Amino acid sequence: MRTDARELELDFVAEHLLSRAAVLVRLLVRQVRNTEVSRTELQVLALLEEAPRRITELSELEGTAQPTMTLLVKRLEGKGWVRRDGLASDGRVAIISLTAAGRTAYARFRAQFLAAMRADLEHVSDDRLHALSGATETLGALVDELQQRA
Repeated sequence: MRTDARELELDFVAEHLLSRAAVLVRLLVRQVRNTEVSRTELQVLALLEEAPRRITELSELEGTAQPTMTLLVKRLEGKGWVRRDGLASDGRVAIISLTAAGRTAYARFRAQFLAAMRADLEHVSDDRLHALSGATETLGALVDELQQRA
């Protein structure tokens, strides 16, 4: 049986976690002010850092329409950060992967974001930092669980 307190916590997390995480990312993007890459481009580079992916998979993971993702991939190709390889078993399917230049660009942008985040965290109290550390571990475990279910 669930308690009222647990129900309230479930509602609070469900309602606020994603929007607050999105605001945090937007604030960091504003701090870094990198005109070389958009937030969406950075997110696609991060996905491709994990593994090469089909455009349809990138579209699903980013919540964009496939034509929008196709244009984004073309833009990243133009910058020399990704390449498109055909699938041997199906010539209609393109696998998108990072190039060496794309890995370098992603590492540079990621370092800028991490430095901005770390600078912001320097001003947080020890208690809040400890709570954020625990929340980060919990969020990571939740993401892993959801990915396994999918």
